[in-house]
Amino acid sequence: MNWGNGILLLLLVFIGLMVTLVTICVRQDDIHLVTENYYAEEIKYQEHIDRVNNTQAIEGKVLQYDPVSKTLQFKLPIGAKGELHLFRPSDARMDKKIQVEIKDADFSILKLDDLEPGYWKVKMTWEAGGVAFFEEKKIDI
Repeated sequence: MNWGNGILLLLLVFIGLMVTLVTICVRQDDIHLVTENYYAEEIKYQEHIDRVNNTQAIEGKVLQYDPVSKTLQFKLPIGAKGELHLFRPSDARMDKKIQVEIKDADFSILKLDDLEPGYWKVKMTWEAGGVAFFEEKKIDI
């Protein structure tokens, strides 16, 4: 075994390793994007900024999470309609969207017992009185 053979062997092992890694990456189909329509969502981002600014003008928080009882409490005015998005950053297959409409009470409770333990983002988008709002809360179940 001389230097030339050693260098050639090292180069062949390196190329084989790179080809193996590229093959594994190309075959991987378990890649989850935050959203499928990323660019369309980016265009609507100014609307999102306006919703956040409207929410900051409200006194108090709308979303409150109780880790002991695993419940999410949201306080919205009567007649408010919106969507509650339970977002799992580590696995998009666990995401849930729930339509919310407050008809007769201004205080609602949602049990989160069926969610997998771990880190979640709760995103609440609603409209009341013709004004749009958004609030996000990070919870650990």
